[in-house]
Amino acid sequence: MTLARQRSPRNPDDFPTVQLFLLAIVRLAEPIALTSIFPYAWALIKRFQVGDEQDASWYAGLLISSFSLAEALMGMYWGSLSDRIGRKPVLLIGCVGTMFSMIMVGFATNIWTALIGRAVGGLLNGNIGVIQTMVGELVTKPEHEPRAYSVMPFVWSIGTIIGPAIGGVFADPHSSFPELFPKGSLLAELPYLLPNLLCAALLLVSIVLGYFLLEETHPDLQPNYAVPETTFVSEETPLLETSDALKQPAVDIRADTYGSIRSRASIDFDFRPELDVVHKKGSKPEFNIFNKRIMTLIVSLSLFTYHSMTYDHLLPIFFEDDRKTFQATTSSILSDLNVFYSPGGLGLSMQAVGMIMAVNGAIALFVQAVVFPVLAERFGVFRLFIVATVLHPIAYAVMPFLVHVPESYLYTAIYSCLTIRNLVSIVLYPLLLILIKEATPCPSVLGKVNGFAASAGAAFRMIAPPIAGYLYAIGSRLDCTGIAWYGSAVVACIAAVQCFYVQRTTNDDSEEKFVVEVQRKPVVATTIMEVSESDEE
Repeated sequence: MTLARQRSPRNPDDFPTVQLFLLAIVRLAEPIALTSIFPYAWALIKRFQVGDEQDASWYAGLLISSFSLAEALMGMYWGSLSDRIGRKPVLLIGCVGTMFSMIMVGFATNIWTALIGRAVGGLLNGNIGVIQTMVGELVTKPEHEPRAYSVMPFVWSIGTIIGPAIGGVFADPHSSFPELFPKGSLLAELPYLLPNLLCAALLLVSIVLGYFLLEETHPDLQPNYAVPETTFVSEETPLLETSDALKQPAVDIRADTYGSIRSRASIDFDFRPELDVVHKKGSKPEFNIFNKRIMTLIVSLSLFTYHSMTYDHLLPIFFEDDRKTFQATTSSILSDLNVFYSPGGLGLSMQAVGMIMAVNGAIALFVQAVVFPVLAERFGVFRLFIVATVLHPIAYAVMPFLVHVPESYLYTAIYSCLTIRNLVSIVLYPLLLILIKEATPCPSVLGKVNGFAASAGAAFRMIAPPIAGYLYAIGSRLDCTGIAWYGSAVVACIAAVQCFYVQRTTNDDSEEKFVVEVQRKPVVATTIMEVSESDEE
């Protein structure tokens, strides 16, 4: 019998460097586009003349949060759709929707047009969950997961640095470059169109690259040339290809497990009794994604998204808020470190805050690229997840004490606090993604699970800024702006307790348990021998 393999253009055992690079390019354009509005959102609202000037910050937050609200409503739908039509089409639709959203906001002359533009971008964008799914499908070896899952947060951090820079430099070009954009020109009449056009151009480049170079990763929708090399063709292979005939042949005599009990059962999800599977006659089994392990991980991700977003929202406000002068008291120095006395902020200039944010981005990049893979390899994914979650409240609890630090040591204290936060935050996010992938009962529902996770994260990301801002406003009146930070620390403490309810059992563990149970049962062994024509004679 002669067997022939179909060659795959990429070895599934190698690290998918090229495809992750292309996926990173597609990913990079999105945070640039989404965060470019941050520097001029407040000025844009004032230009629309909506309400009182004091309410401009609230409307600006509403404009920014509208994208997350719409994304939360549609994230699970796009993830489920990618399970049916493929990851690549849904990814490209998300990029096109975001590009259309940027153009619509750029041409907006009132707040309603801008809100609808942001909302449309969120409704059409399910890329967070889809990209997480594609990374999980590109990486087939567990030892590659920490490095692969740190790529997208790394790219996101770069985008959040470049995006606000584009929005700050190119917004209102008539004021910045009056000779190039004279009064009466289109970009002078629409002062916030230029940064949106630049971001739309970047999205167009990512769409073209993704369309022509990015591979489809859905295991059931890949073209024949992309099938892994484990695929084989024999004389018995039908001339007309049947569904999954090449991808999952009935018997592969080249396999080491041929003739043993593990030959099919260990890879067939239908045989795993611990999974909640619904069988319908004449159709594929349906897996319940709302099991305990997935739901506890989604709760962990949601809590992390909330308190992480409050940190990002409070940081520039706390840095730029006026620094109060402490009155001399007759009490001891310990009273100056009272946790309930932290009036105002640090009184830093906008330029100083910009420099601090840039250094913060550099720290985050270093942690993602260097520290995280080393820690994941040293401690393991689950153990590191527990440690990072338990230590997270420290990052919030230390922030209010910066108001007590003398100015000569202020920057050292700031960068120390930012390093603590990046060590726990940047490490935790990819760990959650890896654990969610491991908890998914079947690859065919991976997109749906990641879409559900993206929707939950977007919902908590939407409510975090107004709640944190409200707590900060209350703290300002009580001379205790630390209330906002302590509120985030409380949520982080809840997450630290909740993480112990996440089950450690992985798919591999379940598989081993199943094999042990099967081996305890009596098995009738059948030996299959191949007889050649010479032996028959």
